[in-house]
Amino acid sequence: MKKGMLLVAGLFLATIAFANNVEGYWKTIDDGSGDEKSIVKLYVEDGKLYGDIVKLLNEPDGYDPVCDQCTGALKNQKVIGMTFINGLHKEEEAWVGDDGIVDPDNGKWYDVKIWRDGNTLKVRGYIGFIFRTQTWLLHEE
Repeated sequence: MKKGMLLVAGLFLATIAFANNVEGYWKTIDDGSGDEKSIVKLYVEDGKLYGDIVKLLNEPDGYDPVCDQCTGALKNQKVIGMTFINGLHKEEEAWVGDDGIVDPDNGKWYDVKIWRDGNTLKVRGYIGFIFRTQTWLLHEE
């Protein structure tokens, strides 16, 4: 009986861990147009969450833009390969950070909150009390 209870408890904890895991490849979806925009890779390093742009979707072959609107170290950096989510920390069931995500289209940094909802990821960018939320889809790479 104890083994059965331990097995059930272990499976429950494993399910919770999977449900909260945001690491992996995600397909970003533009919240305005609904268009697929890119494939990004989220990973944890030294307890912090980072995200890199792996591929741009729906763009012509050879399209390799730079972030000319970005400032600092990201100024004129290629968008493909860019670390655009920078050092978020875990807070309950979400990853959060002030100035934690940059929009390569306009170079602006936003406070961010990221959490998993099944096979989707909710990415909420903030400026003060105003926010917008994108839903990203799990992408098998």
